[in-house]
Amino acid sequence: MVKIAFNSALAQKALGKEVPAAEKDPELASAPVGIEGSTGRCLLTLLGIAFILSGLIVGGACLYRYFTPKRMYHGAMQFSDVSSGGESQPYYLPQVEEEVEISDSMAVISVPPPRFRAGDPAYILHDFNRKLTAYLDLTLRTCFVIPLNTSVVLPPQDLIDLFSQLMSGSYRSYLVHEDLVVTERIDDIKPLGFYIRRLCEGKDTYRMQRRSSLPGGGIQKRSTDECFTIHHFENKFVTETRICKA
Repeated sequence: MVKIAFNSALAQKALGKEVPAAEKDPELASAPVGIEGSTGRCLLTLLGIAFILSGLIVGGACLYRYFTPKRMYHGAMQFSDVSSGGESQPYYLPQVEEEVEISDSMAVISVPPPRFRAGDPAYILHDFNRKLTAYLDLTLRTCFVIPLNTSVVLPPQDLIDLFSQLMSGSYRSYLVHEDLVVTERIDDIKPLGFYIRRLCEGKDTYRMQRRSSLPGGGIQKRSTDECFTIHHFENKFVTETRICKA
């Protein structure tokens, strides 16, 4: 007996059926699947690398902010108020003491409660990159923000030089008056930058202007009940900053 074998592909073609590509050549059928799989794995790998790099960049920026080299200084400055009109100076001149933390981008001044004179304790932060100054009154637990006054505040390296000299002894100088007025409340402090946000977070924060820059030159003075005073120095003279509520 003779057996006749028919090719399955020919048989299906004879019956009018199209032979699937997988049955014609299994290697050709599996090739596109392999290419698509490898492409997907490459994309996932690239996404993973991008995610890791972004995490490293953000983490590095945060670490840089927290661990930027800072130096602490302590200094004292005696001053005389030439605007008082008195020709003779008292035997004991008033003195301002400060502790200052200085880095390349900011300076934080700790002003303790004054002795034997009026004034409030405060933290003063100068952000040299954003050109802003923030006063945190420790009695009111309130922040006040104003553009950095570069005519009063020395740049970081000059501040370091000044306090390096002051650490060897007190310094005699004079008093400069600065009159500031509260203008508006700041509801969102995030645009003020990392340093001021860290100082003022959770506290009422207000924007200020110099009284001399207000319309009319700020001729009308506020009563002392609506004002408070901070004595500090970031230069070779002492500044008496008077902040008044509008």
